[in-house]
Amino acid sequence: MSLTDEIETWPHITGGTNWFPYSFNPRTGLAYVNTADWGMKYKPDPIEEIRNLKPGESHRAVKITPIFNPDGIRGHLRAIDPLTGRSKWATPFKSPNWAGTLVTEGGLVFTGQLTGEFIAVDSETGKVVWQFQTPSGIIGQPVTWEHNGKQYVTVTSGTGGVYVLKTPDPNLTHVPPGGTLWTFTLLDQ
Repeated sequence: MSLTDEIETWPHITGGTNWFPYSFNPRTGLAYVNTADWGMKYKPDPIEEIRNLKPGESHRAVKITPIFNPDGIRGHLRAIDPLTGRSKWATPFKSPNWAGTLVTEGGLVFTGQLTGEFIAVDSETGKVVWQFQTPSGIIGQPVTWEHNGKQYVTVTSGTGGVYVLKTPDPNLTHVPPGGTLWTFTLLDQ
């Protein structure tokens, strides 16, 4: 293999997960994290091309081409045992979730999708048990808070970031940039 050979690598340069925070539930012993599941072809530019760059010209000195799974899945919400690194369950998504996760004592994991759905997932099974369509993609961190004895969950809806701006994703073609705040009451079970 030479320094100019194209290689295939998994995960993509964005990593198996990115800046979005995960949550941990001490009761289940599991961490809940959104993962990015695609790869890339990576090929260094020829030395001659790099030598011919003009001052101020933008370059990375490599060509990166994303590779997507043939099944169309680009991400998962996973429940991971941090002691073994193994997933207890993985819920697939056509676009990766770029939002953080929030797990509650009541066994719900909240997260958002780039297509705008704010979802609650059963922390034991990974099954989506509730969802609400917001007007834009969700890339923020859900938070929970209490007021007058009632528990609330709040999340922002407004998409952006490198994946949305730079990665071809047909699921995001019609998702507007947005910019709203949503608050929901958690009901007693």
